[in-house]
Amino acid sequence: MTATFIKILLKRGTTMNLTTESAQLVKTLLDRHHRTEKAEMDDIPWAACKDFTVNVGEKQIGAYIKTWELPSCWLYSVDFVCSTEEEHRTFHHYRARFSTPTPRKPIRGTASVYFVVDVSKVKPQTLPVEVSFIVESNKLVHTPGRTRFREKWLVDVIENKTLLQRMVDL
Repeated sequence: MTATFIKILLKRGTTMNLTTESAQLVKTLLDRHHRTEKAEMDDIPWAACKDFTVNVGEKQIGAYIKTWELPSCWLYSVDFVCSTEEEHRTFHHYRARFSTPTPRKPIRGTASVYFVVDVSKVKPQTLPVEVSFIVESNKLVHTPGRTRFREKWLVDVIENKTLLQRMVDL
């Protein structure tokens, strides 16, 4: 199953392909700032803008995922995808890919959760980065500290992919 990609024209004159999910996350973060809405992420200790690096983001997303109440059968990996620049912020894109392998079936379906970390260039650098995430093939954007993650979201993605595969194979 391939993701839908959106071409983004970067300031340097190059183009970059982003998944629909990543583009939706950037749009939501930009909309949030246009409304001057302040994210409430007080229960998640995200890095300050001045301390943020790609590796810190990857580790903190992994630590955040560990707070989800998922059964131990779920395995995942977090990968940095790319960074995109806006006038006053940098967006760092990550993908967490989930699966439930077993000895009998080590390669099963996967479900992805896309994260964007918004690092402001204009707000006080001691304030934390802002983080949003979206589950593959969904449109609802979630914010850590405001959303309780549900295992069902991952199960639904994998089941829908399996159904689609069966339909294509007919």
